[in-house]
Amino acid sequence: MAHQSLYRTYRPATFAEVVGQEQVTKPLEEAVRSKNIGHAYLFSGSRGLGKTSVARIFADAIGCTGNDLYEIDAASNNSVEDIRTLTEGVYTLPFNSPYKVYILDEVHMLSKGAWNAFLKTLEEPPAHAVFILATTELEKVPETVQSRCQVFEFKKPTRAVLARMVAAVAKKEGYTLAPDAAELIALLADGSYRDALSVLQKVIAGTTDKKLERKEVEATTGAPKRELVHALISALAKGERGGALTAIEKAAKADVDMRLFLELVLEALRATLLIRYAPDLRTSLTEELGADEFAALEAFAKEKGITHATMLAFLTAADRIRYAPIPALPLELAVLELFPEA
Repeated sequence: MAHQSLYRTYRPATFAEVVGQEQVTKPLEEAVRSKNIGHAYLFSGSRGLGKTSVARIFADAIGCTGNDLYEIDAASNNSVEDIRTLTEGVYTLPFNSPYKVYILDEVHMLSKGAWNAFLKTLEEPPAHAVFILATTELEKVPETVQSRCQVFEFKKPTRAVLARMVAAVAKKEGYTLAPDAAELIALLADGSYRDALSVLQKVIAGTTDKKLERKEVEATTGAPKRELVHALISALAKGERGGALTAIEKAAKADVDMRLFLELVLEALRATLLIRYAPDLRTSLTEELGADEFAALEAFAKEKGITHATMLAFLTAADRIRYAPIPALPLELAVLELFPEA
């Protein structure tokens, strides 16, 4: 029997359960309290931020039951005929709710003709109709439509928010997630609640241990091993050009994603500099990194090879890696720029 995904299991069911989107949930809650319900809302933001979940919560909060809730995938129902079918049904009264709510996901995929057919309904909707449009590409939604909607932008959660969320979900599932493991999952999720829980589910499925360490996240996801990152940081801290180039070569030969490797290197460089220059952050950094990682980076911080110039060189590498024909090349250039002399 297939298990339900963690994202579906822990999908928020009330406004209070929505994490990190107060700029959306607070106005919607106030609208419900004051009974000041608009006829059209536009939710924008990248994938996995909970746009359709919040749409369902809002529909439920204004008394819309299942019979009067319509969810349409606009990516596959984007023709003029599809929209005409939808709008014809809009004018019939709800079955047993005060409102009929239409959630249109990926609404930017509607054709030009479909938008034109939809616009009149948006301009003169029946009193019982509420439209909630969701999109990952707001710029593709016509201005004429945006101007007729209340627009809400969903923000990507910080890595700290994602790390806390996956740690809390892991605990509910009976697992203990190490802080540095939670941080890596948050990094891999790239600002998506859905992706964070998908990564966690993959890690849980790949282990029989109830204590989830960073090495298990690395093994399950194929993320670069910490030892590869530390090898480069150690060489940079000691000012060893050859050692740094060797560490980059080893990472490349390990067939890891070099962009992700570089991001982990930047994370480690940042933490190393903070450990050296911001002792007041010691407690929070220990919690964020885990005791073992903090101790390793603290040792690197005692060396004088890593400076702001090191960080700048690898930030430049991050800009270059997107266009590099050889992914390791920008990192190698960073090393050569830092240590031009043999």
